[in-house]
Amino acid sequence: MSAPVLFGQIALVTGATGGIGKAICRALASHGSSIVIHYYSDEEEARSLARELEAEYQGKLGINVLCARADMGDYNEVRKLHAYLVENLGYPTIPINNARTNGGYSGIVSIDQVHMEDFERTWRINCGSAYLLTQLCMPAMESEGWGRIIFISSVAGFTGGVVGPHYASSKSALHGLVHWLAQAYAKKGITVNGVAPALIERTKMLPGSTKVLASKIPLGRLGAPEEVAETVIWMVKTPYVTNKVIGVDGGMFPQ
Repeated sequence: MSAPVLFGQIALVTGATGGIGKAICRALASHGSSIVIHYYSDEEEARSLARELEAEYQGKLGINVLCARADMGDYNEVRKLHAYLVENLGYPTIPINNARTNGGYSGIVSIDQVHMEDFERTWRINCGSAYLLTQLCMPAMESEGWGRIIFISSVAGFTGGVVGPHYASSKSALHGLVHWLAQAYAKKGITVNGVAPALIERTKMLPGSTKVLASKIPLGRLGAPEEVAETVIWMVKTPYVTNKVIGVDGGMFPQ
């Protein structure tokens, strides 16, 4: 039997205890990638996911699973996170930058509603830590001549969204990172892409009731975390796809 397509690769999934993060971990593990489950506060959820992946895929596909905590708003902790996983598992070749926050705000209608300190922390978590992790992971991917970098953005990066200016600007910044990095590293075997979900069920940042939100979507329902994960898998498995930010939004916004 041939080895699974991602056998020998190591995926680092930040913000892995939410609905989208867990779905991405499961999808990557099912294709043979070892998984680093990053979490900030929900250790039990991270350990539970690790046990699930080990039971399902460790013996069958030979994957390894590691849990690692870090505050993505603290760059020193981000550096320690990278050092810890390199020491205990190896160099990640599939960094999935999924950690995100809205800073506790939603439905902002005036720019003076978001304090500067909250704006900056939102940016550090949503964009700065993703930049730093990419910077830390890049040398090993260059050495291997293979890498798949994914940024989990939001349709707010295209449209401004309904959360607030701090969130929208941090997500649109990821799109700029995708475009610069993809062009700089394409000939080195490293692809760089983004996924921009909207209104995904079983996530912590839905801005309203499921029924009301579903009525706004052309498909008439919320998206599933697994549908976001399938988009990630397509990007990871397909070496001819790079420099793209794909909306997964049920047809809400044309691109």
